[in-house]
Amino acid sequence: MKLGYRIWIETDDRAFGVGTYELLKFIEKTGSLSQGAADMKVSYRKAWNMIHKAEQKLGIVLLERTVGGVAGGGSKLTPDAKNFMKRYEIFHAEAKESLKSLFDKYFGSNHFAQS
Repeated sequence: MKLGYRIWIETDDRAFGVGTYELLKFIEKTGSLSQGAADMKVSYRKAWNMIHKAEQKLGIVLLERTVGGVAGGGSKLTPDAKNFMKRYEIFHAEAKESLKSLFDKYFGSNHFAQS
C-alpha cells in the first residue's frame, strides 16, 4: 500500500497546484508559454488560462511577457513567481514528509490488521 494525495492552494477556488507549478517550471526552462505548454502536453489556451487564473486568485503577476519583434516574443518568471514557487516547493516537501509519517503511523506494518 502507498499513500496518494494532491495538494493545492485555494482562495474561493483552486488557485495553485502542482500543474501550475510544473507549467511555470517548463516556462522557466524554455522562456516561452507556448513551448512550456507543448512540453507539458496541454494546449496553449489551457496553459494561458492556468496562468491567468493563478495570477487572479493569488493577486501576483507570475509572468513577464514580451510580444514578437526581431528577437521574437517570450515569457519569463517574475521575482514574485520565483519566490512563490520556492515557498510552494518547501511547503510541498514538508507536507509530503508529514503525510508519509502519518500514513506509516496508521497504515504501515499492518497497524490496522486485527490480531
